[in-house]
Amino acid sequence: MYGHCKTPDDVLRLITEHNIQIVDLRFTDLPGMWQHASIPASQLTAKSFERGIGFDGSSIRGFQAIQESDMLLMPDPTTAFIDPFLSVPTLAIICNVYDPETRTPYSRDPRYVAQKAEHFLKSSGIADTSYWGPEAEFFIFDHLAYSVLPHSMGYAIDSREGYWNTGKNGSEPNLAYKIRPKEGYFPAPPSDTFQDIRSEAVLVLEQIGIPVEMHHHEVATAGQGEIDLERDTLTAMADKVMIYKYVIKNIARKHGCVATFMPKPLFGDNGNGMHTHQSLWRGGKNLFYGDGYAELSEDALHYIAGLLTHADALLGLTSPTTNSYKRLVPHYEAPVNIAFSKRNRSACIRIPMYTTGPENAASKRIEFRPPDPSCNPYLAFAAMLMAGLDGIRRELDPSPFGPLDINTYDLPPDFCGRVKSVPGSLEAVLDALERDHEWLLEGDVFTTDLITTWLSYKREKELQEVNIRPHPYEFYLYADI
Repeated sequence: MYGHCKTPDDVLRLITEHNIQIVDLRFTDLPGMWQHASIPASQLTAKSFERGIGFDGSSIRGFQAIQESDMLLMPDPTTAFIDPFLSVPTLAIICNVYDPETRTPYSRDPRYVAQKAEHFLKSSGIADTSYWGPEAEFFIFDHLAYSVLPHSMGYAIDSREGYWNTGKNGSEPNLAYKIRPKEGYFPAPPSDTFQDIRSEAVLVLEQIGIPVEMHHHEVATAGQGEIDLERDTLTAMADKVMIYKYVIKNIARKHGCVATFMPKPLFGDNGNGMHTHQSLWRGGKNLFYGDGYAELSEDALHYIAGLLTHADALLGLTSPTTNSYKRLVPHYEAPVNIAFSKRNRSACIRIPMYTTGPENAASKRIEFRPPDPSCNPYLAFAAMLMAGLDGIRRELDPSPFGPLDINTYDLPPDFCGRVKSVPGSLEAVLDALERDHEWLLEGDVFTTDLITTWLSYKREKELQEVNIRPHPYEFYLYADI
């Protein structure tokens, strides 16, 4: 189980007790995809945790140049778990990435950035612990195809739940009960056809050692879902997000389906967000609980001001794809207005009010809603923490951002121009991140090299590649010119 092992010897005992044949070494590349390499279990010794295992860093996105490609994977024994999907008994273990010459952590390793953020939090004296509760949404489709060719481009999605199939006739009977757009929260089966798949994923997560609070169908048609994990500390939660995505994708594949965490795969319906709950603690006390607005403390309000002050740049790490800005549009529960408010899902920051009073102080938190699950969770959580801490350290004023206890999608005329919206493109947030990132460099949590590499990768490999290609809708508009 994840977190069960504490030392290399614990891992070696687990291998013996469960007749493990393969050890799978996992780490995260800069954009946020899990990578892996496998060794026979006999090759893993206590010294492996000190020496590391070599790999080619030049073949990993955002890592080394070819002339400096040798890198090391350093297994973290606390992350070991038995892979529930592989037929050969396999132990998965998450690794940190090291430079083999200096034998120090690699500055572009996203997991190291998360660990540095936690260290910086403690050294700041503000708090000793941060807790994180992301709500990463996903779709489970029955069919997902795409084609990117010089003469032909397009994609095709299908789902047993898709509202577009209400009139479908074929060899198989059409059993109705399709979910209409924006009406997927929470109809019971048989409308919700993915209950068992989500339940199976929940049981696998708990078997791995990742506690789950709830699962349910989400708002969109065509199989949108969400599984909520119990809160955890920053690096541990980022690890769990990577495991969570791995589990969902493999359970879906087992059932002949495909899962995607893409922010906006369907036009005209809600996209996949990753609303991220967060709080700061010191000495076992929740620093966000207080006697201010929505039972928030002064520290919590300054933290909110930090997130919203740096929102444009922050989105360059928390909503980091061109597709993210298809999701961040009004009227799809997407937080397009840079404001905070209790209970309000139209604002960038919502303060949940499910429980109130001193007896529920431990549950006081804020929810930052712009992130989506296309992000690298190690970088996204670290960046959110650094923005919030900047707000506390500089005592930033939250009043320009609210509270705004109204539907921000339908602002009265006197609010026009007073409430700023999130940027509308990946290009805009990358430009903002380039201008505004000094707060990320505090404590050497992020480095200038990492930010420069991130900006170059996103601009050259994603933004430019999308921008230079004809879009199918352009043919609809212009083919007859």
